[in-house]
Amino acid sequence: MALILNIETSTEVCSVSLTESGNQIVLKESNEGFNHSKSLTVFIEELFKENNLKINALEAVAVSKGPGSYTGLRIGVSVAKGLCYGLNIPLISVCSLESMAVHTASNIEKYVSERNSLPFLFCPMIDARRMEVYTALYNPEGSEIRPVSAEIIDENFLSDFIDTHQILIFGNGAEKCKDRIKHKNVIFAGPTETSAQFMQTISEIKFNKQKFEDVAYFEPFYLKNFVATIPKDKILK
Repeated sequence: MALILNIETSTEVCSVSLTESGNQIVLKESNEGFNHSKSLTVFIEELFKENNLKINALEAVAVSKGPGSYTGLRIGVSVAKGLCYGLNIPLISVCSLESMAVHTASNIEKYVSERNSLPFLFCPMIDARRMEVYTALYNPEGSEIRPVSAEIIDENFLSDFIDTHQILIFGNGAEKCKDRIKHKNVIFAGPTETSAQFMQTISEIKFNKQKFEDVAYFEPFYLKNFVATIPKDKILK
């Protein structure tokens, strides 16, 4: 009967959920942009207050480890670590792409009304600036078929799989790839945004298997180095 807090901040969505034995108690999220530093701790406090729960009842914290937004991941992991330190409970990390794929595979009927006889593969995409996306490829069991990478998508993307599988492409990076991937076996369908509720199955499995992170040394999977930008109005002329 594990009570787990799930935190997802890898994209513009700030999302938290509470689960008990893998069943969702409550979900709170916002997709109003990168306000994670203001919203995350407020959401967590509200989860416990509105459900008459004490935060020291938590048995673990699960956090999205990336890939995704450098700032979003840093905020989510910092809050998760702080809770784990303070409560002396384990930290669980969940790949942002894997959680989307597992959710979609488990709810395939929700997203696909027509299908052929070919097996499915699941290709989540997270926007990574310009024409680049963070992506990977998963089978229906959630096993990684193609590793997580940052890709500039062209017509040859997934050429090793596209003739023998139906491939679902989804996520907030999928829209900008529609004109570059045209094949009868490609279906653009599935969730467009990340969510803490997608993490719940994986976090429960990892808790039961005691697959925990070292709270002191864990770092998000940024995949790409952080690139600071200077607002135009701050540039000296």
